[in-house]
Amino acid sequence: MSFVSTDLLRQMDLQGPRYTSYPTADRFVEAFGDTDYVQALQQRRSGPARASALSLYVHIPFCESLCYFCACNKIVTRHHERAQPYLRYLSRELDLHVAHLGSGQTLSQLHLGGGTPTFLSDEELRSLLAMIGRSFHLVPGGEYSIEVDPRTVTAARLAVLAELGFKRLSFGVQDFDAAVQRAVHRLQPAQQVFELVAQARQLGFESINIDLIYGLPLQSPESFDRTLAQVTALRPDRVALYAYAHLPDRFKPQRRIQAAQLPAAPAKITMLARSLDAFEKAGYEYVGLDHFALPGDALVMARRQGRMHRNVQGYSTQPDADLIALGVSSIGRMGATYSQNAKTLEEYCDLLDQGRLPVVRGLALSRDDLIRRTVIMTLMCQGELQFESVELAFLIDFSSYFASELQALSPLQAQGLVQVGASGIMVTAQGWFFVRAVAMVFDRYLQSDRNRARFSQLI
Repeated sequence: MSFVSTDLLRQMDLQGPRYTSYPTADRFVEAFGDTDYVQALQQRRSGPARASALSLYVHIPFCESLCYFCACNKIVTRHHERAQPYLRYLSRELDLHVAHLGSGQTLSQLHLGGGTPTFLSDEELRSLLAMIGRSFHLVPGGEYSIEVDPRTVTAARLAVLAELGFKRLSFGVQDFDAAVQRAVHRLQPAQQVFELVAQARQLGFESINIDLIYGLPLQSPESFDRTLAQVTALRPDRVALYAYAHLPDRFKPQRRIQAAQLPAAPAKITMLARSLDAFEKAGYEYVGLDHFALPGDALVMARRQGRMHRNVQGYSTQPDADLIALGVSSIGRMGATYSQNAKTLEEYCDLLDQGRLPVVRGLALSRDDLIRRTVIMTLMCQGELQFESVELAFLIDFSSYFASELQALSPLQAQGLVQVGASGIMVTAQGWFFVRAVAMVFDRYLQSDRNRARFSQLI
């Protein structure tokens, strides 16, 4: 990892999509609604895809306190009684899916996100998992994960999560520095996280992830070095390292962050460079797009064996699958469609009260979208692409179809980030850190719209 120079990091400090979907969510349209989504569900029920396993995402929007950096869809409240009505609406939404899909379909991936999923009580979590278990067959060995706010769990709560079948935990840490925590309104002592991780290991969780953010107010390369030292000593199985994007016009909580306290761009580049070096020295492998993992982690094994996939939740060890998304604002994928639920709790509940699935926008993919999705996701997950595989799948001549794109790869090839040959494209070891830049070349929507300010930084 250390061969990635700060000069190259500075050159590639651009904006672009994260490609958890293609086309990206900003391309979804309101013309796609619940009737289109129902049609996609029914096509799965009657088609060959029925035999394949599903993924399920459940969005729990509630948080007890506001983190100023947050860009997620959330409802800040200390009124835990609000969870019960929400669970009832989730049950209605799930029942509508089963009505259109049929019962007993196989589920190989489950993720609870938010918000704060651990806002739910033990009994509420049991109720939610029982509800899911009645509707789907959860396969042994599936990827069952939950996002955890360390401030909301104890050893006893972790034991309940293990009992419910969760195999992977993701702890939101962001930074261990107390001054940074105060600046973003998220106080959590490092000792608390260390104790929880130790307890999770004793309970037998297969993988523990830690989320970090660089570029937060009052951070410096030196302060972040201390956090990196603590994280590598903690030795989680995975680390997700994100760059903070300050967009107060889009995300109201960020208006509470003082822009003058944010580290300058050179400091952010230094933080990233030192992070890459620290994780390499600690024995972590760079899996891709902000993610690091220990060599024995399932995600590393999937990457090596060409089995790693990418969906709305990010990288996954499970096969590429249709994704059902439950809850406010959640995004799903069904066949050749994407769909997104209503973003406000009021509209979400109102649509379900009408007996309708709460889908308010989405997209039915064109043939060109499907071709480009295949190319982009293959590059994002495998780092290489054989032209013949795309040609056989879609009956095209790759070199003709993507003539301008192959030409546009020339600058990246000159930088040593990608190799283009007669039979395929190979992202180099150095280029893997900037794979989004390679994928962006094949994004037809970006080619016609160069306004990338709505996207996060590439690094």
